[in-house]
Amino acid sequence: MTESHPEVPAPRTLVVIPLYNHSQTVRGVAEKALAAGFPVLVVDDGSTDAGLEVVKDLPVQRHHLAVNAGKGSAILAAAAVAAEQGFEAILTIDADGQHDPADARLLVEAAAADWPSLVIGARRMDKEDNVPASSLFGRDFSNFWVRLECGQTLPDTQSGYRLYPVDFLVGGRFFSRRYTFEIEVLVRAAWAGLPISSVSVSVYYPPGEERISHFDKFRDNVRLTCLHTCLVTRSLLPWPQRRLYRKSTGTELRPSILRPVAFFKAISKEHSSPAQLAAAAWIGIFLGALPIIPFGIAAIVYTAHKIHLNKVAAVGASNLCIAPFVPLLCVEVGHLLLYGAPLEDFSKQTLLYELHHRLLEWLIGSLLIGPLLGALGAALTYLVVNWFRKRKSGNR
Repeated sequence: MTESHPEVPAPRTLVVIPLYNHSQTVRGVAEKALAAGFPVLVVDDGSTDAGLEVVKDLPVQRHHLAVNAGKGSAILAAAAVAAEQGFEAILTIDADGQHDPADARLLVEAAAADWPSLVIGARRMDKEDNVPASSLFGRDFSNFWVRLECGQTLPDTQSGYRLYPVDFLVGGRFFSRRYTFEIEVLVRAAWAGLPISSVSVSVYYPPGEERISHFDKFRDNVRLTCLHTCLVTRSLLPWPQRRLYRKSTGTELRPSILRPVAFFKAISKEHSSPAQLAAAAWIGIFLGALPIIPFGIAAIVYTAHKIHLNKVAAVGASNLCIAPFVPLLCVEVGHLLLYGAPLEDFSKQTLLYELHHRLLEWLIGSLLIGPLLGALGAALTYLVVNWFRKRKSGNR
C-alpha cells in the first residue's frame, strides 16, 4: 500500500501589476489576470499617462505612487499592501502585455510544491519570435553574473514574471529600487536560503515599432554595473550572509578559497578537468595579486573567459589574495628588489596614506609573488580536485 502525503495548500496569492506609462496594455493584462481567478493589485509608479484611470471600472485594487521611484519601489509597496491584507505571496506580471496571466497557475503550483520559495517564469525566447538580440544577450549576461554571485544557475534572471513570498520582501534589506531590484532580490534570496525555482512560460514580443521600453541604455547599465560590483564583492567577503530560511538551496557552498572544503567540493563537480581547474586557480591568484583592485574581478573573469577556463574557480581562488596579507607581502618584496633593503615602517602613514607611492613596489613584488603563489594554489587545486573525484567515483 502506497503511503499518501497530504497536498500542500497553495500560498494565498495576490497578482501585482507594476505600472509605468503602459496605459494602452495594462487593461488587457488586468482582465486576463482576473479571468485566471486571481485578485489583482495595480501599482502605478508615478505614470504620466493616467494608466490607473484605464482600469478604474475593473474589480481590481489600485495603488498610486506620487513620484516615479522605480519598479522595485512598486513591488515593495505592493508587498506591504499584501501583508496588510493577509496574502502570503505576490505574483508580479509586467504591464506591457508580454506575459500571459494564464501561466500564473504554473508559478503558484511550483511554489506550493516547496513553500516558501521564489518562483521565476522563465520566458521561452526564440530569435524568430521578434525577440531583440539585445534581450537575449542581456538575459545570458545577467544569468552569468547571478551564477557568479550566489551559485544559482537560473535560465532567466531578468524575467519580471515572478512569485515572491511576502514575508521575504517585507523583511528583506534591498538597496536597489529600479530596474536592478529584480536582480538584487534573486541574489539576496539565494543568500538567505530561500529556494528558487523556474517554470517555463510563454512570452509575446510585439514588432519593434510597437514595443515600448523604459530601459535607459546608459543609466540602467551603469546601475547594473554598480549592482554587480557590490554583489560580487559581498559574495567574496569571508563572513556569511544572514540566512532567513533553513531550507538548503545548494548555495551555501559557494566557491571561495576562504572556505577550502566547500570550495574544492564545489569545483570538483564542474565539468572542467583537474588541470583546467588548476590553470584557472593560477590565473585567479596571479591576477588577484596585481595592484588592480577596482578592476580585479572583471580582469579575472575576462581572462578566464577568453582562454576558456572556469571563471568561478578563478574568481574563487583569487580570494587567497585578499588584503592585507598578500598586498603587504608584494610591497615588501618589491621594496627589497627596488632599494635593496626591506620596508621596516609598517605604519598607517606608509601603508595607507602613502599607498599611491607603493604601487610600483606592489606591482614589482606581485610579478614574483603572484606566479609563485599561483603555482602553489594550482598544485593544491589539482591534487584536491583529483582526490574528491576519485573519492566520489569510489563511493558509487
